[in-house]
Amino acid sequence: MNPLFAGMAGRGLAVLAAVACASAGRLFAETGGALTPQSMRAAAAYSAAHGGLSLLVIQNGRVLFEQYPNENSADNPRKIYSGTKAFWTTAAAAAEQDGILRLDERASDTIREWRRDPAKRDITLRELLGFTGGVAPGFALHRGDISDLNSYALRLPVVASPPGSRFIYGPAQLQIFCEVFRRKLAARDETPWSYLDRRILHPLGLHSVDYLCDTKGTPLLASGIKLTAREWATFGQMVLGRGTCRDKRILRPESLDNCLRGTGANPAFGLAFWLNSKAGDPGAREFDIEDMLEKDWKKQDWSNACICRDAPADLLACVGSRAQRLLVIPSLNAVVVRQGTGGPFQDGRFLRLLLGL
Repeated sequence: MNPLFAGMAGRGLAVLAAVACASAGRLFAETGGALTPQSMRAAAAYSAAHGGLSLLVIQNGRVLFEQYPNENSADNPRKIYSGTKAFWTTAAAAAEQDGILRLDERASDTIREWRRDPAKRDITLRELLGFTGGVAPGFALHRGDISDLNSYALRLPVVASPPGSRFIYGPAQLQIFCEVFRRKLAARDETPWSYLDRRILHPLGLHSVDYLCDTKGTPLLASGIKLTAREWATFGQMVLGRGTCRDKRILRPESLDNCLRGTGANPAFGLAFWLNSKAGDPGAREFDIEDMLEKDWKKQDWSNACICRDAPADLLACVGSRAQRLLVIPSLNAVVVRQGTGGPFQDGRFLRLLLGL
């Protein structure tokens, strides 16, 4: 069994997960894919040539490869942009585990001013976190000049209904969740950031993390965290360990699993984690995530989408602008971090090089 599973609750679940990963690993091995010194050097060369600043590969808890090209260094924290989102969705999973909220409760149970709005009253927290609540994207929240992020997001209109029917990527729906979370935590004398810090960041050994916030101190949930490659990899190790990292159980496996299921509106997206589950299917379509997200949400097509047709189907990815990537591959017991400055980076090309395919 994966040693990172040690100490988890639900031994039966851990055994089933280990068997599934072993089976996936055998199937992948039959294609010839593997992490080798040659394949990692090839992937590093491709990454560096396309604005790469870091490449870190960890397998079985051991660093196999680490490189910081283009004048970067190991101790230099970089913006992970939308990689920030997964920290908040795992905090939401922890909050459900702690009895603070339920992912399937309506946001209007807490945001009472929504109860008389037929377009908003039935939106659930899970739909907000999975970008299927139907609320307008709210890209203006990224500008940095909005003094009250939550209030701005709450005023945005619903542009798709019913809830759950369309995938609309943008900062607004996470920021609405932030207001729900803020109101629930106020009775506990906590804030969203203090909860994230206590429940997720500190147990991972991540201290004094830099983030973006408004003038009230409310964090921007969609972006803004800065991390080194090694720090981001620690979060990846927790995901690989199904909620456990360095013998610390941060989440129960079933709590983390809530973040790793696709939706009808976008099967390739869980709660801030991109999924490669369609890889290997006859109709699988390999796509560039960032290119697709540049399109208007009405023109995006996520049917049969995968990150890389040739990579393992259990591959998970946190994706940030300018090709920031955290990759978790359970069947290889591997975590990969790639950070960069932007450029024509292609996930499929990178993964085929990395895995020697």
